[in-house]
Amino acid sequence: MPELPEVETTKRGLAPHLEGRKVKQCEIRQHSLRWPVDADFAEKIRGARIQRLDRRAKYLLVETDKGLAIWHLGMSGSLRIVEGSEPPQKHDHIDWLLDSGQRLRFHDPRRFGALLWTTEDIADHELIAHLGPEPLSDDFHADYLFTASRGRKAPVKSFIMDGRIVVGVGNIYASEALFMAGIRPQTPAGKISRARYERLVEAIKEVLAFAIQQGGTTLRDFVGGDGKPGYFAQKLNVYGRTGEPCRRCPGTIREQVIGQRNTFFCPRCQR
Repeated sequence: MPELPEVETTKRGLAPHLEGRKVKQCEIRQHSLRWPVDADFAEKIRGARIQRLDRRAKYLLVETDKGLAIWHLGMSGSLRIVEGSEPPQKHDHIDWLLDSGQRLRFHDPRRFGALLWTTEDIADHELIAHLGPEPLSDDFHADYLFTASRGRKAPVKSFIMDGRIVVGVGNIYASEALFMAGIRPQTPAGKISRARYERLVEAIKEVLAFAIQQGGTTLRDFVGGDGKPGYFAQKLNVYGRTGEPCRRCPGTIREQVIGQRNTFFCPRCQR
């Protein structure tokens, strides 16, 4: 599933091709996505000049002079730039034909992605208003996380994956950050000291920044906006490595389901 680094990688890959361009035409071959695409969306976006691309959590925001398009990649979605003459393939559901002659193409085999439109302040949008701070921003720090965790009995892994606490720390990156910080994912969030949260915040920022640098994580079929796969999966320390030796100690990586998600950790390194 595309997580924050994958969406950020997509944004960075698409921006040079989209910013400043006009959408000449929008072709929607499949309206039935996670939420139905508005029947008049093509008319709303036609003729719009794209001003800038932004990201909030896992949402890709395309600001235009007519309104704002909100993309969500869902479980298997991807956005990429293709030449205008390239015919759509199976699961290529939406095209934006640009004045450059290229197309922005949305591919989504499982159809859990979404494309929405708004002319309101994005901060007040129902999908955005409740979200916590961005993990790579100055608003996400140890004091904030420590204070938010007091009295919480939920496992720390579930806590940092809660988008109301902090956005974009998905399953892969939560496991990797907790390993880097030496914290067991099962530990109740309210039992962790401020000093340990300091290490965890640093680890989350480091893991996400490195994943973005590497182009995201390819586990199934994720590709960035340039059509290239991500490579962070080659650097994973615990995720998906059940039964394999720990890269840091003589221990063996274990797996446990926490919050209905497979969780990976080293019982020797993480306390």
